[in-house]
Amino acid sequence: MMDFLKEQLAKRKKILRYLIAGGTATGVNLALLFVFTDWLGVWYLFSAAASFVVAFFVSFFLQKLWTFQDKSRGMMKKQMAVYLLVALISLTANTGLMYLLVDIFGIWYLLAQVFAAALIAIWNFIAYGAFVFKPKEMVYDRQT
Repeated sequence: MMDFLKEQLAKRKKILRYLIAGGTATGVNLALLFVFTDWLGVWYLFSAAASFVVAFFVSFFLQKLWTFQDKSRGMMKKQMAVYLLVALISLTANTGLMYLLVDIFGIWYLLAQVFAAALIAIWNFIAYGAFVFKPKEMVYDRQT
C-alpha cells in the first residue's frame, strides 16, 4: 500500500507543489484582504485587488522556481508578462465573482474569496502549464 501511495505522489508531484505554492499565495491574499478590510476599513473590492497584487508576486516566484522547476532567468520578463496577463484575467474574474457572491448572494466576503480562488486556481494551473512555464524551446523559440 505504501509503495502505491509513494508512486501516486511521485506522479502528482507538480500538482502537489502547485497546491502548496498556491495555498501560500492564497494565504497571503486572504491575510491581506482581512487586514485591509477589517483593520484598515478599505472597501472589500479595493482590498481584494490590493491583496491580489501582492499575492501575484509571491505566486509568480513560487510557481516558476518551485512548482514548474524553471530556474532560467533569460525568459523571466516574457514569462512574467504572460503570467501578468493570466493574473489580470484572474483578477477580473476574482472581482466579478466577489461582487456576485457577496452583493448578490450575500456570502461572507472571506468565504466568497475562498470559493473564487478555488475556481480561479483550476484555470491558472492549466494556463501556467500551457502558456507560461512550458519549456522555452516549445513556446519562445520559434526559429526551429
